[in-house]
Amino acid sequence: MATAKSKGTIETPLDGGTFISLQKSSNEGDLSMETKLHLLYNLQQADSKIDKIHLLRGELPLEVQDLEDDILGLRTRVENLQTELKEVDKLIAQKKIDLENSKTLIEKYTSQQNNVKNNREFDSLSKEIEFQGLEVQLADKRIKENTLLQAEKKAALTIALEALSERGIDLENKKKELESIVAETAKEEDELKKSSEEISAQIDARMLAAYKKVRTNARNGLAVVTVRRDACAGCFNKIPPQRQMDIASSKKIIVCEYCGRILVSADFENE
Repeated sequence: MATAKSKGTIETPLDGGTFISLQKSSNEGDLSMETKLHLLYNLQQADSKIDKIHLLRGELPLEVQDLEDDILGLRTRVENLQTELKEVDKLIAQKKIDLENSKTLIEKYTSQQNNVKNNREFDSLSKEIEFQGLEVQLADKRIKENTLLQAEKKAALTIALEALSERGIDLENKKKELESIVAETAKEEDELKKSSEEISAQIDARMLAAYKKVRTNARNGLAVVTVRRDACAGCFNKIPPQRQMDIASSKKIIVCEYCGRILVSADFENE
């Protein structure tokens, strides 16, 4: 025969930092268990209203962050392209100088060939002229290659600058939209946050920690829910009649055995 549970023990299969660690009797502490449950419920209501305000903002904060990241990436790309263009311009300018120098040497060596005294000098000058001719061809080739590269870099820079401008406009519009929504709800949110902090200050530290953990793990942010139509308002699983009576009495913490949320009487909603 199973041993009867002691009065006030939390009935839940959960452990590890949730409400199971709060095995308190209804008479423990300065506040009654009903008062503690009311505090938890009121805290949940305040936090849920703050959640709704954040939901009203929708994806705008994320969109603003994404646009800021895009702009940062585009600015880096623009800077890199500008640096690369300067290097290409510098290389083209140098190759043009090399080209002119080689042409000047060819003219010089050609002129000297007219005044040579023997075949050896003539052949030596011919080799120099041939070598400088190759240098002219190579310089000309490099100039053409880098001119094409220069055009590609300029086109890429133009596209990046246009994208940067567009993203900047989008970011400005998104920020204005977000600021407008924040401004409309700022006063209400501040009041709710203040209320949440004041209520939290009255709740036992371990109970508050358990509340925050369950709330964080819940998809809808609900850690404290009422019983509606004989079911948990958090996961909608049926609650046995005897358990409902315990919940209605508000004399001990009752936790949903399916989702781990703390259950309170539906009367709390009217109060």
